[in-house]
Amino acid sequence: MNAQANIPPTEAQALAERVVRTLFDRDRASQALGIEILEVRPGCIRAAMPVRADMVNGHDICHGGYIFTLADSAFAFCCNSFNANTVAAGATIDFLAPAHKGDRLVATAKQLWRSRRTGLYEIEVANQDGAVVALFRGRSHQVKGQIVE
Repeated sequence: MNAQANIPPTEAQALAERVVRTLFDRDRASQALGIEILEVRPGCIRAAMPVRADMVNGHDICHGGYIFTLADSAFAFCCNSFNANTVAAGATIDFLAPAHKGDRLVATAKQLWRSRRTGLYEIEVANQDGAVVALFRGRSHQVKGQIVE
C-alpha cells in the first residue's frame, strides 16, 4: 500500500513542491544546464532547458546527452515528489527529431505506475513549438530515507 494514498491532495501538493525545491537546490548539474522547474504535482513534473551553443554537436544539433539529462532530471524530480528517496534503476530514450541551438525544450514527466519500491515513468521532451523530440522511459527504485523531514 502506498503511504501517500492517505495524504489529502493539498498536503501532497505542498509536500511535492517542497521536495522538488529542496532537490533542485542541491542539483548543481540541472542548475548548470539552465534547467528550470515549470510545474510540480505529485507524480508529474514539467521542466525546461534552453539549447545553448555549447550544447550543439558536430551535426549542428543538440547533443543527445543533454536531451537525456533534461529528461533524467525531470524523471528524478518526478519520482522523488512523494518524499521517498528514489533513484534510477534504468532508463531508455528514443530521439524522434533534432533540437537546435536556441530551442527551449520542455520535459513533461508522468508517473505511469508505482509500487512500494519501484516505479515506471514516461517523459516526453518537446520544443517550444510542441514538436516532440524525444521519449524517455525510466524505472525507479526506492531506497532508505526521505528528502525533507
